Parts: sequence; structure tokens; C-alpha cells
Amino acid sequence: MENKVIAVTGGASGIGAAICERFGREGSKVAILDFDAKALAGEEKRLRSMGVDAFGVKCDVTSEKQCVSAVRAVIKRFGGIDILVNNAGITQRSTFRNTTMEVYRRVMDVNFFGALYCTKPAIESLIERGGVIIVTTSLAGFAPLYGRTGYSASKHALHGFFHSLRSEMAHLGVHVMMLCPGFTATNLQSRALDGGGRLNRGDRSTVGKEATPESVADEVYRGVVKRKRELVLTPVGKFMYYFVLRFMPAWYERQMIKKIKPEFDRNETGE
Repeated sequence: MENKVIAVTGGASGIGAAICERFGREGSKVAILDFDAKALAGEEKRLRSMGVDAFGVKCDVTSEKQCVSAVRAVIKRFGGIDILVNNAGITQRSTFRNTTMEVYRRVMDVNFFGALYCTKPAIESLIERGGVIIVTTSLAGFAPLYGRTGYSASKHALHGFFHSLRSEMAHLGVHVMMLCPGFTATNLQSRALDGGGRLNRGDRSTVGKEATPESVADEVYRGVVKRKRELVLTPVGKFMYYFVLRFMPAWYERQMIKKIKPEFDRNETGE
């Protein structure tokens, strides 16, 4: 990865920041795209202090105009993009009965359209360099998840779009890798929306032990080197993906509901 250019959306915190550091340590030139100007400046400074050639660009991925401008700025600064990581994301924790349509639009704007808005202006450079597109999805991209209908829908959409894009790009030398982490210790959940579009301050359930952003970044690096198509992380995630969802989907759904439903019984009904 020496001198490769990697651009990461949502790169100022969580998994995105860990990926920036991991590739930066390997000699990559790092473009950090994030809407949080303060966090962006801090992450750019931190990486530069480590000797990484880092370039921060403020970008709200829900704005196509800002995405085009940000990607063009990265290409102008570094000459092109070798690896694009569509990592920026948002989630919601609320049942469908208690969620407004505006929340669903917001989640799709960030998670789905944000990835398209950044990929479109980068695609010619990626083709020119035989690059890699990485898409941060989730176990919710292939499995049902109680109380996250909007989040799950956006991740399913990413799988459908980017698996299809992979087929269009294969003969042009561009690889697409879907990153499917499990529950990870990031600030994603602290920014989760409730059914009305406010921050959800309620309790949160998890399945299995939370991974660290650094462990995810290590797996991403190895996945890029090996040009993996799908990167399913955590023992629970792999067990679900390769066995449970194929052979025991109804059992999985019952267990998942049993584990997670009480969260919403408390938070939405006050019981």
C-alpha cells in the first residue's frame, strides 16, 4: 500500500479513523472526508504527527455537490484515488410503527445515496488505477434486525447496488469489497436517531462481544491485500452468515427478537 491514495468517508472517527491510521502506517496517502470540521481537523493533525501524508476535506455525504467537490479536491491533491472507502453512516433505533418517513429518508440519504454520491466522481480515477471500492455495510445487510428497519434497508440496498457494480467493473480492473462488521465500539450508536429524528438516548442491546475499530481496520487491510469480495467479521457474524441464516433462519429470528425486543419495550413504552 506504499504511496497508494485512500479516501475514507466518515474518516474522522470510529472505523473510518482506524482505517485511515492503518493504511497510513503502511505508507498510504490518506484523504479524510467528514462532516464534523472539529473532528476532521483533529484527525488530520494526529495522522500528520505520525508522519502520514493526510488531507482533510469537509464533506456532508448527503450533498451530491459536496461529494463531487471533495472527491475532486482529493484527486487534485494526490493525483488520483486508489482506494475509496464508503464508510460514513447513520443508524436509527425505533420500530416501524413509531418512525416517521423523514427518518427513513435521512438514513437512506447518508448510508445509501452518500456512497453513490462519492463513488460516481471517483470511478474514472479508480478505473485508471485499477482501484478498490470498500463499502461498510453490516450484518444487518443480510440479516433481519429488530428495531432497525431503516438501517437494515439501507445496508441491503448497498449490497444490491455494489454487488451489481462489481459485475460492471470486473473487466475494467476495479474491485469491490463489502465490509460487514458486527457490533463495534464506535460513536455510531450515540448518534442513532429515534422514530422522530432526535438522538436516541435509550438503552441499546448488542449481540456478541463488541469489536474494536482497530481490529476492524486490520481485517480491512488484509482484505484489500487479498482482494476479498465479502469481509464478514466477528465469530457471531461468521456463524450467522455461513450457517445460521442458510439453515436456521427462523431460529435466528426468534433468538434475535428475544434478545433485542426488550430494549424497545422499555424505550418506546416506558415499561
